[in-house]
Parts: sequence; structure tokens; C-alpha cells
Amino acid sequence: MYIYSKEEIQEADSTAEKRGMPVFTLMETAGRALYEALANTVTRKDSILVLAGKGSNGGDGIVLARYLKQNGFDAALVFPLGEPKADSPADEHLRYFEACGFASAAFSKNAACDVIVDALLGAGSALPLRENAEEIVKWANGKNAMRVAVDLPTGVEADTGNCEEAFRADMTFSLHGYKPSAFLLPSSSYYGKVTVLDIGLPHKGRFKVWTMDDVKRTLPVFPSSAHKGTFGTSYLIAGSEDMPGSVMMAAAAALRSGTGKLMIGTSKTAAGMMAAQVPEATYFFDGLKKAAEGEFPEKIAAVGMGPGLQDKDSITKAIHHLLQTDLPVVLDADALDERDYPDREQPVILTPHPGEFSRMSGYGVKEVQANRIQYASEYAVKHKVTVILKGEHTVIAYPDGTGAVNTIGNSALGKGGSGDTLTGMLTAFLGHYKDSRHAAANAVVLHALTSEEWVKENGLRSMTATDISGLLPRVMKLAET
Repeated sequence: MYIYSKEEIQEADSTAEKRGMPVFTLMETAGRALYEALANTVTRKDSILVLAGKGSNGGDGIVLARYLKQNGFDAALVFPLGEPKADSPADEHLRYFEACGFASAAFSKNAACDVIVDALLGAGSALPLRENAEEIVKWANGKNAMRVAVDLPTGVEADTGNCEEAFRADMTFSLHGYKPSAFLLPSSSYYGKVTVLDIGLPHKGRFKVWTMDDVKRTLPVFPSSAHKGTFGTSYLIAGSEDMPGSVMMAAAAALRSGTGKLMIGTSKTAAGMMAAQVPEATYFFDGLKKAAEGEFPEKIAAVGMGPGLQDKDSITKAIHHLLQTDLPVVLDADALDERDYPDREQPVILTPHPGEFSRMSGYGVKEVQANRIQYASEYAVKHKVTVILKGEHTVIAYPDGTGAVNTIGNSALGKGGSGDTLTGMLTAFLGHYKDSRHAAANAVVLHALTSEEWVKENGLRSMTATDISGLLPRVMKLAET
């Protein structure tokens, strides 16, 4: 489940060759894995057209075509961009293909096929596409056929979301690991369903996809003697006269996420509105004003700040004092801005959406979306914070340069207040997790999982942020079993 950049893939290939696994062998392994995956998807009645390029990606396609033919599939191998360079590993596989009694065919735009396999260009390719490659991609996209990409679609870069004309795959078989562009915009829309194929290389990625298996593996286990102190006291500085609902949603999520005790620093008016809805909470009146003066409650385990706050000057002063404490901190909404962060032992977690990250970093929103993993990671390392860059394929970037990507969830989460609930969950988790990285990644995944549980019985558009907290008991149960 690791994510590898172009440079990391090239390094892995080079290391493998130095250790006795030549490129020819890697192609054989990759082609065999591609065959086994594709054979479970197509039938022997399907006509399969393998578009092979001149390089390593084309070599993988040659091996795939050989296995298809050897196993009775109706497959044709063509080289629309020209055959591999003489004496290259791909050329060696082409000669082996021919030695097995098979022959490649001439490419024709009139070719009839049920399946098109794109093995034209690999992870090392760069944009823009040459004219001949672009013409082939346009042709393939216009055919009434299932489209399958090898490693990544032609016209998509490995490391960025940038693309113009690209092969629009129904499925992509990604070799060794995911490529960053599978999670970036607009490139991710060209991948279709992504399946990672292991080709025998060791895994040493900095980023990985965080799954429910990871959540279950890292979920804290508590003794039967656990009490409210074991689960920590969460403190939320949130809400205002105009936006009392923000703190209410954050509070409900914190309670459902297992906090032992919840304290809320908000206005008396907001507290009065919340008392009946969140009877478990206690209040620290005028929490933002007091925080701006350096005053915080005693014996708290973590602080979440931002939802529903409006006074920019007080927010800035409060954050200054908060970062001088030895408490884990979550900053969201109007607490997010361009600033420096002190070097501290306890984590600082920032939860921007792309617009907020643009404001923090100076990058345009479109540029952020095309480079989400890279930019979030660079910011996290530079400022020594954890960045949770929200949106489709939320990125969790840690200050040591590692990170995770979430693939769970759907657009039902795209409602006002959804981020407030995540802030509440993060604050609660930080209060009782030993590893803040696990707390951050697990909160993101479980938060997203509520949307998948919602659509099992309800319409996608009807979900609201308050429904998230209502579904947390169900997803927590899934994590515990």
C-alpha cells in the first residue's frame, strides 16, 4: 500500500539490478503479475489489443502479450510508437516473444477490440506528450472498449496531477506501489480503479495508503480498569455568538471519539445553547479571550481550536500562548493562517482544506490540488507540524517527511461542519493515543468511513455534519472488531 515517486521507483529498480535482479527479470515478473490480474478480468472471447511502447513499460506489455497468447487469449501486440531499441531489455523480450512462435501486428486505427491495454509510457515519462503519442491516446479514448493502463495512464505524470490529453483508463494495474498522481487532481480521474501489483521489490516508501487494517492495528487497547483519566480531558476553544453550531458539532464528535472528559471554552450564550445538547461537557467561559491572555484550564490532555471563532486578533494571541504550552494542539478554520511554529515536543496538527492551505502556503488552489502530497509534506517538514490536507484523498503529512493518504469516503462529507467534527475527533484521540501519528491518520479514516456507512441506507446528498457523530459508534465498532 506504499506510494512511490518517480525517483523512488527508479531507485528501487536500480537497487534491484545491483543486487542481481536485471531489468529483463523485472519485466518478466511485472508481465506475469499483469497477466494474472488481467486474466481475472477478461475472458477468452474478448479481443485484447496491447499497445506497447519502446521502453520498460512497453517491455512489460510484451511479456503480458506473451502470457496472454500462451494461455489461449485472443491478444494482439502492436507498437504504434515504434519497436524497442535494439539490444534493450524490452527488445530481448520481443525476440523471446517471437521465439515462442508469436508475431507482433501492424497498428491500425481500424482495429476492432474489446480491451485496450496501455503499455506505451511509464512512470519516467514527462509532459507534454509527443504528437504521435497524443494521437494514439485520443484514438484509444474514442474506442468502445475497456481500457486498462499498465502502471499509470499515458499522458499522466507520476508525481503531479498535471495532465492534458491522457489515456482514460477503466482500471490501472500499478506496479510495486501507487504513484502520487493516483491521488492528485485532475490526474486521478484518468486512473479508474487502481490495483497495486507486487513485483518482488522491497518496500521502503515514505507515504502509504492508510487502511482500516492500519486503524485496527494501531487502535489503543485499554485495561478493564480504565477510567475517565485514562481517556484524557479534551479542551475545545470554539464557537461564537454567530456560530454556536460549530462547537456543538466538534463537541459531539469528541465525546463519541472516546474522550474521558470534555471541556469547552466558548461564550456564555453558546454554552447556554449547548447545555441541553451536550450535557456531558463542562465549560470554561470566554475561552478565547482567556486563551488570548494565556489562561487555560488545568489537567487537560489536548486542545482543539478554531471552529466557529471569528476574532482574528484574539485567535492570533491565543495561538501564541497555546504553542508555549506542552499540550498537543489541533488548529482548524480561522485558527489556520500563514505563521511560523516553535520547535516543541508535543504535536501541532493543522487541518486545512485546499483554500486554507493556499492561504497558509502561498500556492494557488489549483496548484495545491495537483501537488497535494508534495506540498503538504514540504510544509509539514519545514514548520515541524502535522498537516491534514482535507478533500478527496486526504493527505496526512508528518514533520519527519513521512505520511499517509486516505482513500476511504465519498462526497457526502462535503458539507459545512464536517471539518468541525474532525477537529473534535482529533482532539479526543490526541488525549488518549500514545502515537500522535496514529491518532491523526485514524481520525481521518474513521471520519471518512462514516460517509460510506451513511450511503448504505441513505442518499449521498442528504448527509449532514451532525450525522457524522451519530455514525461514529458504528464505525468505532468496525474498528474494534
